Amino acid sequence: MADALDAAATARMLDAAAVAIIANVEVLTAADQAVGDGDHGIGMRRGFEAARAKLAAEPPATVEAACRAVGTAVMGATGGAAGAVFGTLFRSGGAALAGRETLDAAGFATLLQTGLEAVMKRGGVGAGQKTMIDALMPAAAAAAKAADGPLAAATAAAAAAARQGVEATRGMIATTGKARTLGERSLGHPDPGAISMALILEAMRDVTARL
Repeated sequence: MADALDAAATARMLDAAAVAIIANVEVLTAADQAVGDGDHGIGMRRGFEAARAKLAAEPPATVEAACRAVGTAVMGATGGAAGAVFGTLFRSGGAALAGRETLDAAGFATLLQTGLEAVMKRGGVGAGQKTMIDALMPAAAAAAKAADGPLAAATAAAAAAARQGVEATRGMIATTGKARTLGERSLGHPDPGAISMALILEAMRDVTARL
């Protein structure tokens, strides 16, 4: 298992996450149609296509630069709340990695935790409100517990926790965003942002497991 990724390998991992989002646009669209206006998948595809283009056009020289490139592209191209929160996740999480030559398990945990804190501050949203935070928060906690081990173990733990978080959102009533207008009708449906978070982390897990 990989203990750390250099800037180029980190960029490849982030590109794989973008590919996963793009490949699952129909899944994300269907999930958002159940609780929102159905545009989450299209917006995320647009943002992560821009992220792929950015990474390909300007190969990042540092781990921080790779994360910042993705965050900036997603924030600029996705639109809406999703662009703001996922862009913030990568931009703020990446900034916390400044000066690191490689991404190891501890760095990955820092990325998720710092990104989580920034997203919560920006959106004024916490756990249990049926958002991507309900996948990101347990993922960050799981990564922190695995921070002393290999990177592949940390990404695997985070991905598993995020997927559990997605399932947990089925039992939550949305209290923020467009889904809040549904009230109890949002019960039984997973949050599309949480699904996106799980897809990103599962792609990261798959990449690091092969290295």
